[in-house]
Amino acid sequence: MARRRSGRSSRPWCAVSRCHARVLVTVRDGGGRARAAPLPARTRVAPLMATVTLREEATDLLQRLIRLDTVNPPGNETLAAELLRDYLADNGVLADLYARVPERANLVARIPGQGGGPRLLLLSHTDTVLADAADWQFDPWSGELRDGEIWGRGALDMKGQVAANAVAIASLSREGFEPSGDLIFAATADEEVGEDFGLSWLCREHPDAVRAEYCVNEGAGDRIDFGEGRIFYLCSAAEKMSSPFRLSVHGRSGHASMPGIADNALVKAATLIMRLAELRPEPRMEPEVAAFLRLLVGRQVEAEEALEVARRVHPIAAELVEPLLSLTVAPTIISASQKRNVIPALCDLICDCRLLPSETQDEAESLLRETLGPGDYDFEWLEGQGGTRSPIETPLWEAIESFVAAEEPEARVAPVCLAGFTDSHWLREAFGTVAYGFFPMRTMDPEVAARLVHSADERIAVEDLELGVRFLRHVARQIGG
Repeated sequence: MARRRSGRSSRPWCAVSRCHARVLVTVRDGGGRARAAPLPARTRVAPLMATVTLREEATDLLQRLIRLDTVNPPGNETLAAELLRDYLADNGVLADLYARVPERANLVARIPGQGGGPRLLLLSHTDTVLADAADWQFDPWSGELRDGEIWGRGALDMKGQVAANAVAIASLSREGFEPSGDLIFAATADEEVGEDFGLSWLCREHPDAVRAEYCVNEGAGDRIDFGEGRIFYLCSAAEKMSSPFRLSVHGRSGHASMPGIADNALVKAATLIMRLAELRPEPRMEPEVAAFLRLLVGRQVEAEEALEVARRVHPIAAELVEPLLSLTVAPTIISASQKRNVIPALCDLICDCRLLPSETQDEAESLLRETLGPGDYDFEWLEGQGGTRSPIETPLWEAIESFVAAEEPEARVAPVCLAGFTDSHWLREAFGTVAYGFFPMRTMDPEVAARLVHSADERIAVEDLELGVRFLRHVARQIGG
């Protein structure tokens, strides 16, 4: 998932490759020039399934993706897009590359719909965060397979799901699957930083490429056993809004040897920081939290008791619920004087702030100003991204539930709201897409997986990778069947 900076460049660039990457043969036109021509649709099916299992296929593709350095910045996601394009071409799947700049391509592939049904988008991103090889047991770009786990940067976030998406659509293509609506696979750039090279740009500049009624993305899928027979797979249906703000605190400069003649902006900022640390907003109950707790304890839970109820159930339940009862504020960056002996006249404080989907920045600013009190400071929102939700009474939700019921009859699907956010919000805002975060994982402990994302020794269990492929194939058939 992302850390986000807003920004939109006017720099124009078109698709690097508008290649319908099917299985191709080379023919000569009337002038003797070579051109590519697709084989007839019914001859495109490859024999791969006869000798290679879905698990082996997904493992191999993930290893190859991990070996490509797509750390963002700078990204270089075209490396992954071209690998995926070639893989899909061998399996008869149409694929296009779109990019603002050549080295940062987004891949969009599809099996065209045959009956005007709803479109389903399997969404993923190919960029990753940085890795320091010195901190890892294995080279983070090796794709090492050890004891049933694939190691490497992006294995969990989120080249594993990229590989599963690709194998799901490729295997369905080999089987001759003809969905009623388009089955789309997007492997996008720039999710981790958000400089408008990825899905935000696609939604604006190439909306028809990614427009869909339904979307499966990253964000959840963890299997959690809360005890007493309460086994749940979490599915994210909403996300908080990233709303960082800046406080510019004003004072009066002076020589540090005579602090009494100055008005230290840094000291004044410290007072504001302490006031923010003491902020305890009134809890409010979002629908996802209400539904989650109702499934856990079998009754309606009020906002005021929600955290205590969750604590009594399980520590993980409390960790999930606590940041979803109100906005959160965390001062993270401060800058003041550039010299030790100069008392600062200005101190800038940047705070991470996350709003509930039902909150607005105007509402939050009123609360924050009341908390800070009067003073010589300026308040400025730096961005406002996310804060969206999708309903859970949908055919896609039912498809997820039916998969879990078939795989593990005693388990249930529970909705959650993410404290962070993903690229799903671009689709919800642009097209009203019903977007969920769900990639089922039942082999790796969810607490271990959470610690490995963006950290050393990131890895994914091969069994979970295969489970993800099976899930995606199931959902594609349920929505497009």
